[in-house]
Amino acid sequence: MSGAKLPFHDLRASFLAQRDAILAAVQRVLDGGWYILGKEVAAFEEEFARFAGAKHAIGVGNATEALQVALMALDVGPGDDVVVPALTAAPTAMAVCAVGARPVFADVDPATFTVTAATVERALTPKSKVVIPVHLYGQCAEMGPLIRLAGARGVRLLEDCAQCQGATDGARAAGTMGVAAAWSFYPTKNLGAFGDGGALTSEDDALAARMKRLRNYGAIEGYDFAEPGLNARLDEMHAAILRVKLGTLAANNERRRATAARYHAELRNPLVTLPVERPGARHVWHQFVVRCATRDRLRAHLAAGGLETLIHYPRALHQMQAFATRGHAPVPPVEAARAAAEILSLPIYPELPREQVDRVIEAVNAYRG
Repeated sequence: MSGAKLPFHDLRASFLAQRDAILAAVQRVLDGGWYILGKEVAAFEEEFARFAGAKHAIGVGNATEALQVALMALDVGPGDDVVVPALTAAPTAMAVCAVGARPVFADVDPATFTVTAATVERALTPKSKVVIPVHLYGQCAEMGPLIRLAGARGVRLLEDCAQCQGATDGARAAGTMGVAAAWSFYPTKNLGAFGDGGALTSEDDALAARMKRLRNYGAIEGYDFAEPGLNARLDEMHAAILRVKLGTLAANNERRRATAARYHAELRNPLVTLPVERPGARHVWHQFVVRCATRDRLRAHLAAGGLETLIHYPRALHQMQAFATRGHAPVPPVEAARAAAEILSLPIYPELPREQVDRVIEAVNAYRG
């Protein structure tokens, strides 16, 4: 186990793979002289909606703003509860706090790391208004039971699709199963810009129109404003770059799936538990997250061989200072806490060279605790 340092993610490789097309898109925006909410954003919204299988797409500045705008459009505010997974990126819950509502933490399934109808039901309160299932690491939460639960309990489902561009749950595409969905185009995502970016999708005409207003201060025609909104707009430059990268997203997802298949076939260390692809789901492997009871020692072992890893995420949300007085967990999220202490993300991105995958497999298999 030796060799040059292998970074967790090589963003420069992503740029070089489409360098000429990306530079041409940037030049087109600069030559056009229009940089906010112009033709590139409009074109990307149309193209992304088609890719996602959604009726409407609205470009926004990032996924946190996407969640916040959606919650505002759903009239969520002070006095309301919003159920979120206890294991996810902190901004999912921070968007809830931003509208004055309370994040309520649901535990996760130990195999998929996503919420289930059972864990959500235990987290519902009399004040619950919205549930945000996060399609974590590239795999959809099992949405059928969640849809039935939401209907029975009178709550809305807002999908957090920050990590799952191209994933499916059976025949249904991520982002088409709730009242709306929030997407991230952070540089490391399966579809990543070269800066922050995000989007909302929805099938609801009225809700989409309201979200589109709210992302731009609540503006309507004639320099008037229907209601207070945000400055949460996707820039033209990022939209132009995303249009280029959207064209290769499906192929790049297949490359991720091929790397994941190799990991599943060749990682054979009994100390390391591999992630699962839920039957009937199509995982797009934003992250390849293993579990190990001695995670920190495994990580140090890999680092000694020049292999960089990350932890997504080292603390469950209910363990964070930010939510100590702002959040609520009706049932202790024990599986989320246990997972946070054991999970480790191995390198996986479309341009990851085969020989580097070999190094990861060799190093993980050589680990003895």
